[in-house]
Amino acid sequence: MTIKVGDKLPSGVLSEFVLTEEPGCPVGPREVKVDDLTRGRKVVIFGLPGAFTPTCSAKHVPGFVQKAAEFRAKGVDAIVCTAVNDVFVMNAWGKSSHVDGKVLMLADGNGDYARALGLELDGRGFGMGMRGQRFAIVVDNGIARHVAIEAPGQFKVSAADAVLTQV
Repeated sequence: MTIKVGDKLPSGVLSEFVLTEEPGCPVGPREVKVDDLTRGRKVVIFGLPGAFTPTCSAKHVPGFVQKAAEFRAKGVDAIVCTAVNDVFVMNAWGKSSHVDGKVLMLADGNGDYARALGLELDGRGFGMGMRGQRFAIVVDNGIARHVAIEAPGQFKVSAADAVLTQV
């Protein structure tokens, strides 16, 4: 079933690449529980078909990076980008996109979270395997308050400017 407004986000685990060594947090991949990430916080999660793909790299991620301060001013605690890629690819994509901590780049390595949201995308016809659809969800304390799912080949409702009007 596809996530909709008013639904509690499904529990799940994404992963990030930790760049700095903190006590108890070694450099390398680290699990991020969606429940922990969203509990008591307002979070924007946007999902993309894949790292380094044209629209994702040229428009989607840069839009959220450029508008990060505006999201924060509206009370958003975190902006999360997720894609069905491994943690190392997401880390490299974040570096090349100059996210600089403005957007968390979280991997959904096997597509489990995209599936849990009901937002999987069959990209096998393009040689991409199973992926996640292009979407954005505004989450308040674990509850979806706005859900924007793009029609195939579109980039409108999940763009940073469109989502900013919904927080």
